[in-house]
Amino acid sequence: MVLALQIILAICFFAILLDYIMNVRKNHKGELKGVPGKKWAWAMGIGIFANLLDTLGIGSFATSTFLYKTSKSCPDELLPGTLNVGDTFPVIVEALVFTTAVDCDGLTLILMCIAAMIGSYLMAGVVCKWDVNKIRYGMGIAMLCVAVVMACKNAGVGPFGLIGTATGLRGFKLVIAVLVNFILGALMDIGFGLYAPCMALLLLLGCDASVTFPIFMSSCALLMPACSIKFIKESKYDVVCVMGNLIGGIIGVILACTIVTSLPIHALIWVVCVVLVYTSIMMFRDASKSKKAVAQ
Repeated sequence: MVLALQIILAICFFAILLDYIMNVRKNHKGELKGVPGKKWAWAMGIGIFANLLDTLGIGSFATSTFLYKTSKSCPDELLPGTLNVGDTFPVIVEALVFTTAVDCDGLTLILMCIAAMIGSYLMAGVVCKWDVNKIRYGMGIAMLCVAVVMACKNAGVGPFGLIGTATGLRGFKLVIAVLVNFILGALMDIGFGLYAPCMALLLLLGCDASVTFPIFMSSCALLMPACSIKFIKESKYDVVCVMGNLIGGIIGVILACTIVTSLPIHALIWVVCVVLVYTSIMMFRDASKSKKAVAQ
């Protein structure tokens, strides 16, 4: 089962890459002309840093969104598509690494991945039709929720403090895990990261902490191509930021896997929580300003 998943992931990588290149050539070719070197530097830097943290289990959406906002390198209305399309490639690399390195029950892995993929695909069609303020409010609320979950994880509150030993789930526990992952897959499309809540879910159901990594990484690695198909079709992404994430993100994953052996992860998670809250406030502020401007 795991080998079959790895083959599917590899196919998804090249299929989405081909789809993206064809869409750029058809609809965005002119956008690559005269792009300032500063934007390319931001795009690559964000890809490396955010996906290095992602590989360590912290997640990349919050960090990427914060850096895109502060650098003004990606318009708000293009954030969902840019995050999902751009992170597809490094996340697939992560999933291939962790499904090889960590022993995990194949049935649990496959069913949770499929559930997340279906949830994401169904939701992407809705998000593509949202206006910029809906995206801002949706991402703002999602980020506050993620901040709470991650803070609980870091503090060992609730299910995060439990120590399980299971490598897979069966019966009603598996049903619950599949249903919740379907919802988390849908929420991914508006910037609600799947990593932390999926880890919480699996720990609550008695799984070993190491097993959570291939499950949440593979879930994202399958759901992101599923929703990226729609974002690419609608051309709802920033070309330069996606390219920066594609190249820089893979470099970040490799750095995390080969060079980084000891980082103050506990402290980094608190920093990410602060970043989430701050970025959420920025989203609400921009949405409020936009509404006032329209009213005037």
